Amino acid sequence: MEGSLSHLGVDKLPAKSTLSDANINRGSDVFGKLYFLLLEHYSDRLTGSYISMMVNDEVSPERVKIFDSTTISLFTDVFKAAGRNPMSGKKKGGLKVQAVLPLDSKVPEVICMGDASENDKDFLGQLEVVANNIYVFDKGYVNYAIWNEWTKKGAFFVTRINENANYRVLESKLNNPIDFLGGGIIKDEIIELKMKGGKTKSARLITYKDPLKGVKLRFISNMINFKGDTIVRLYKNRWEIEVLFKQLKQNFELGYFFSDSSEGIKTQVWIALISNLIFTVIHKQVKECEQFLTIVSMASTNLSSYTSLLKINEAKKWDAGDRDVEIVQLDLFNSDG
Repeated sequence: MEGSLSHLGVDKLPAKSTLSDANINRGSDVFGKLYFLLLEHYSDRLTGSYISMMVNDEVSPERVKIFDSTTISLFTDVFKAAGRNPMSGKKKGGLKVQAVLPLDSKVPEVICMGDASENDKDFLGQLEVVANNIYVFDKGYVNYAIWNEWTKKGAFFVTRINENANYRVLESKLNNPIDFLGGGIIKDEIIELKMKGGKTKSARLITYKDPLKGVKLRFISNMINFKGDTIVRLYKNRWEIEVLFKQLKQNFELGYFFSDSSEGIKTQVWIALISNLIFTVIHKQVKECEQFLTIVSMASTNLSSYTSLLKINEAKKWDAGDRDVEIVQLDLFNSDG
């Protein structure tokens, strides 16, 4: 957009290296604070309309918190990468972003950034849970001791159990094969997990047959008094956070970084999160009449224009009956000429 900035008094853009050098000494925390200030300011507009129905008529969406991590690959080793070393002997860096997403919103309420090599289990110890909330996550976050602490605090969790989990069945209810032939709950069990130090922890284990793929899935939870279908449906909603990560990476610049410093990289990620928040507010204000991608593209092509995206998207679109062809269409074959 260099040629469109002269009216702002900018006749020459600074070099990318200048921006990179500035970001070395510029902290990213201010952008994080801006994100959470915007989240607080727009809280009423960001919640309550995406999913308003109770989950299985038993759980309010506002109580459900989904969390997961995504890794942003970097062509620098500023952040330590995960996995084995490639054949070239040099591993790309990676920034891991941990996010907590409320089920009734499309904007994360908790964000943590660190090296891709960090274990997801470490995030459990940093997360401050709230009583009566339900936390849904994948089986990469396994820590029986922390799960036990959550139960004592009155918080619930739903996840999948690892294949090598060590447990003993205390109670078991096997459903009729006819009931789960086409998919459904196979059995509902109360189990005792074996923890380090000889301690044990009781939990609920749901064995479920996926109706589409026919595979068996096992869900573990401390929601002892809830319906088994509720636990299954809660885990199915975990996909919402994957949609969020995909939306971030597809619509905002996270494939190329203007800085090779840790603070500069974090700053660019925070800016992407801020942009996602603002466009989500706009998307909801226009009642989702356009796709999210369309609104972002419109803004991208009008960066230097003083244009209201809300007015553009809310403008009435003419149909054939509203158009006056005599005014807008010239006659190429005028019989008088």
